[in-house]
Amino acid sequence: MNNLLDLEKKINSELATKIKSSQINHDQLYLNIESDSLIEVLVFLKNNSSTKFRQLVDITAVDYPELNQRFKLIYLLLSHDLNSRIILSYSINENEVIQSITGIFPSANWMEREVFDMYGIKFKDHPDLRRILTDYNFEGFPLRKDFPLTGHNEVRYNEDEKKVVYEPVKLEQNYRNFDYESPWEGTKYIKEIKKND
Repeated sequence: MNNLLDLEKKINSELATKIKSSQINHDQLYLNIESDSLIEVLVFLKNNSSTKFRQLVDITAVDYPELNQRFKLIYLLLSHDLNSRIILSYSINENEVIQSITGIFPSANWMEREVFDMYGIKFKDHPDLRRILTDYNFEGFPLRKDFPLTGHNEVRYNEDEKKVVYEPVKLEQNYRNFDYESPWEGTKYIKEIKKND
């Protein structure tokens, strides 16, 4: 394959019923599929001799709370042989369970755990689906757009009790010192240091 147009035509001809739409943008191929076609599309992209997208770079999601299909899952794939990237995406409902791809790309293990932890999206047949970035007792999912900006609880070490304690979040502003000076002119304490030198 000489370019992305050839690659796009090849993928669309082989997976005609699985690809909802495709486009080339910023020297990358974007594919939109149905969620139930994920495994078949990924196996083809990884194992086909003309594609060879053998590296999963990342899995992420985007939250659209106003839509019926609230979440958009995005998979970034890389082919070293073709020096090309594919961005694969599909939309799902809020409580829909997605098939894990750890059997195809073992590196998806932690990526799927991160998506679960941040968005609450569950993956079927995942070997160890539990939180990875937040505490196990954490409430909610931080990257959902309906998550409160201050969170629910904060975790800190209490010297008096000699243990980790959970408390409601308190955002205190009284200790912050705003100088409101232009970063181009420098702040007073920097000017004072320069004068003393």
